[in-house]
Amino acid sequence: MPNLTAGAHPHPHAGHDGQANDPLDRAVAAAARHLLARQRPDGHWVFELEADATIPSEYLMLHHFFGHVQPEKEARIGRYLRRIQAEQRANTGGGWPLFHGGPLDISCSVKAYLALRLIGDAPDAPHMTEAREAILAAGGAERSNVFTRAALALFGAVPWRAVPMMPPEIMLLPRWFPFHVSKISYWARTVLVPLTVVMARRPEAQNPRGVTIDELFRTPPEQVKDWPGGAHQAEPWASLFKALDGALHRARMLFPRNHRARAEEACERFVTERLNGEDGLGAIYPAMANAVLMYHCLGVAQDDPRMLTAWAAIEKLVEERAGTDETYVQPCLSPVWDTALVSHALLEAGGEVEREAVGRGLNWLLSKEIRDVRGDWAWKRPDLQPGGWAFQYENAHYPDVDDTAVVVLAMDRYRAAAPTDTGLDGAIQRATDWTVGMQSRGGGWGAFDADNTFHYLNHIPFADHGALLDPPTADVSGRCLAMLAQLGRGEDAASKAAIEYLLREQEADGSWYGRWGVNYIYGTWSAVTALNAAGLPPEHDAMRRAVAWLLKTQNPDGGWGEDGMSYPARGGTRPDPRQPAPSSASQTAWGMLALMACGEAGHEAVSRAAAWLMQHQKEDGDWPEEDYTGTGFPRVFYLRYHGYRRIFPLWALARLRNLRASNTRRVSYGL
Repeated sequence: MPNLTAGAHPHPHAGHDGQANDPLDRAVAAAARHLLARQRPDGHWVFELEADATIPSEYLMLHHFFGHVQPEKEARIGRYLRRIQAEQRANTGGGWPLFHGGPLDISCSVKAYLALRLIGDAPDAPHMTEAREAILAAGGAERSNVFTRAALALFGAVPWRAVPMMPPEIMLLPRWFPFHVSKISYWARTVLVPLTVVMARRPEAQNPRGVTIDELFRTPPEQVKDWPGGAHQAEPWASLFKALDGALHRARMLFPRNHRARAEEACERFVTERLNGEDGLGAIYPAMANAVLMYHCLGVAQDDPRMLTAWAAIEKLVEERAGTDETYVQPCLSPVWDTALVSHALLEAGGEVEREAVGRGLNWLLSKEIRDVRGDWAWKRPDLQPGGWAFQYENAHYPDVDDTAVVVLAMDRYRAAAPTDTGLDGAIQRATDWTVGMQSRGGGWGAFDADNTFHYLNHIPFADHGALLDPPTADVSGRCLAMLAQLGRGEDAASKAAIEYLLREQEADGSWYGRWGVNYIYGTWSAVTALNAAGLPPEHDAMRRAVAWLLKTQNPDGGWGEDGMSYPARGGTRPDPRQPAPSSASQTAWGMLALMACGEAGHEAVSRAAAWLMQHQKEDGDWPEEDYTGTGFPRVFYLRYHGYRRIFPLWALARLRNLRASNTRRVSYGL
């Protein structure tokens, strides 16, 4: 491994020793110290990644499916679930939301209620009565989404006809068929393939306490005829696919046995090939849990290496929160993403200690480069050579261009100031070639696959979440363009196509949609930083319209805020009427970074935002932020990155300090 810690160049304003007198310097120094103290011994950073109550609830349900009772752990998770319920009572009426401050979500609330019943909470306990009344007032458990109904069917709470038909035989379909696993996203693929076996075998949970939740239904589940679909599902597709689903249910027992056996063997091979060690299938919880259930249905013994590995991956996600009596379960782990983003923030902060820490972080990232595995992306790009990074510790079948671009941008910035060969050149070249090769038609990039744009599939009954696909998005495409531009390839055909794509994607109000972050603030930051790096001047119409939108949406206190309700209910990217949201640390930093990329470092709005960040910084250099500013699936799954509140404010404040000290005040990096 090359030595990446030599050749440090301290920034003239750096002051991690805390002796700087300027308030901006002091804020930067404190934030940098906070991050430096959280670097792991091998050089990487990883912060908690928290979703809603769904994942810890599903974890309890999985264990009770197998009859596993874990009193101490259940008590800790129960306290976590009850605390969230109590804290969110004002906005949910007693249920559980998908994000902090959000409204009640039926599916999340039903799973949380069931989980608490499984671990022994009495249905007449005050908090359970409150939850039940809130769920019934919102339409009852019959309004649950597809994945919740599949989970309930395992416990006999709903009939299997409540779950759309998705037989294992889909694995035998040819690639040209309208539905094929290569046509859906990586996350849908890894979740769905093992689940098809489970839905075909229809196992019954051991459910040691014999829990039922009939009390959550306004109509007895056996009498429910029409289960809900997603708001995005439109005619004529919805009726067509609903009729097809009904026909498949009626024909379920007619599938030839030899075809079923071949199909289940194909599912098992798919899962086992991608089992991914103790980092798990797809490195995401729902896929890991379904892998365990699939192996169980196929008769795999509990002490089989496949089953042991699958369980170990699940247990790695259990987070016993330090300093509390609570436990929850993370949806996945984010070390590559966290380490790359921290590297950018510390490089912006400057300083010899900071640079040395970044060097160790990049050394660790080099060890995580995916060079030998041709993942599922190769179905669309069979001649492309691998080279890039995944989001998690290990996920070799599923690298993504977003993580890859952010890693390359950090490595390129680091090597630019290094007086000696750092050994980064080969990794940067391989990653760049792979990223360019993953560009979709039209100039944009999806995260994990190229040209994953079979939009009709989002209308099948199984896709009521509206996130079956991985089409190009402005935020991911911005990151890839930023990488190419910073590498001096802004005139390449790929870059020109990406610029045209981003300009087409700009909303009428001047913002950009953010697929992987909440939402338009994130998308706008992602787009304008890339366009600036690609050479669009601050006077360009797209940049001026972005500035106008940012100024219009800044809160009176100087910060920016946006919650998950800004994702349009019916899908698409057009914003519904904007609802005010409290300022958050990460979104305020994105707003600042976006304005500075548009040439507005001297604008009063940037100064007000910086003042907001400095006023809200804690003594230890951290910022308070309970907001969920990350997105898993718009409208249905949100993420609270515990690193965002630490990383982005430092990045924004350090950049402002650096631009104020420069002659041009132009951001010269892709991010």
